[in-house]
Amino acid sequence: MATKGKKLGGKRYDAIRSATEKLKFHSVEEAIELARKNATAKFDETIEVTVNLDILQKHSIRDTVSFPNAFGKERIVAVFAQGDKAEEAKAAGATFVGNEDLIEKIKGGFTEFDVAISTPDLMKEVGKLGQILGRKGLMPNPKTGTVTLDIAQAVKSFKSGRFEYRADKNGIVRIGIGKASMDSQKLTANFKVFYDEIIRKKPSDLKGEYVRGIGITSTMGVGIRIDHKKVKL
Repeated sequence: MATKGKKLGGKRYDAIRSATEKLKFHSVEEAIELARKNATAKFDETIEVTVNLDILQKHSIRDTVSFPNAFGKERIVAVFAQGDKAEEAKAAGATFVGNEDLIEKIKGGFTEFDVAISTPDLMKEVGKLGQILGRKGLMPNPKTGTVTLDIAQAVKSFKSGRFEYRADKNGIVRIGIGKASMDSQKLTANFKVFYDEIIRKKPSDLKGEYVRGIGITSTMGVGIRIDHKKVKL
């Protein structure tokens, strides 16, 4: 429990917060540059974007996005497939490929992969893993291109940097757009591709303001507010 009157987060956190609160709102370029400067941890921090959407519970904001500037390590892909489709997945570079054997392994607690893809015919069985995969955001879904017959393309796409995003029950979307070590122009380009995707996902029946706010931070940094009304795509 913190001592009364004592600031939380330590000197490093306080210094970062002091630097980012000089302006209430920032442009995209300013926010990204600040987030990079704030990334002073001993590892290459991820630059993360948070978008607060004013949507209704019936609205589903969920899809995938491919960034023009790749970042991070190659992603681990698991594929539920059989026969020729299983061979196709292996040839495309999937790390784990299987059917009943892979399902049983996951039931036992195995979730050491970043993306799960399935052919449509196996989704009845894969769906039984809902409590495990759903909780970790790994359940294959046609809306995100992870339930498909084009297994090779899906595997290659997700391994090379195709990322899923989704709005939670509060309308919050979070996604990493790059690493602090990347050039600011590349991070800005990735941001704009993602934000353009979000804007194009606006429900047709939604009235009033769609985006409530945008923030950028590094893994160990503090939130930096962006003036979303001035974002140019």
